[in-house]
Amino acid sequence: MAVLLVRHAKAGSRKDWSGDDRLRPLSKAGHRQAEALVPLLVGYPITRVLASPFVRCVQTVEPLAVKLGLDVDARPELAEAVDIDEPLRLVRELAATSPLLCSHGDVIPALLDALVEQDGLRLHGPDRWAKSSTWVLEASGDRFVTGQYLPPPD
Repeated sequence: MAVLLVRHAKAGSRKDWSGDDRLRPLSKAGHRQAEALVPLLVGYPITRVLASPFVRCVQTVEPLAVKLGLDVDARPELAEAVDIDEPLRLVRELAATSPLLCSHGDVIPALLDALVEQDGLRLHGPDRWAKSSTWVLEASGDRFVTGQYLPPPD
């Protein structure tokens, strides 16, 4: 069983965006990253695609969802600045369904830290994770045992 965690692709500058940050879209580079995720991840047995309701997260996984014939399920549990118990509960509930989840640069590290602490998850990757990078988490029973880092596609 695998869960894929994707950090959203590059978005326009937060400081240059005057509107609601939840509506900040991907930049041109971010759209290219989102398209490049398709060949990288299409071979995984993904059955569900979930994302933070922030536009940049939904846009990151839309091309892959379209390719797989799936809808993007916007979930508040994956939003920026959420209590980590919410995405942790979601990941555990969905572990057996081979989901892909897209979230933010604050949520994913906190989620991985919680799984390291609670399950003894062993991470295989760098200490910093770029936008549009992916973690492939393998579960055994009710525990997550390994996490493999996939760098962002070129």
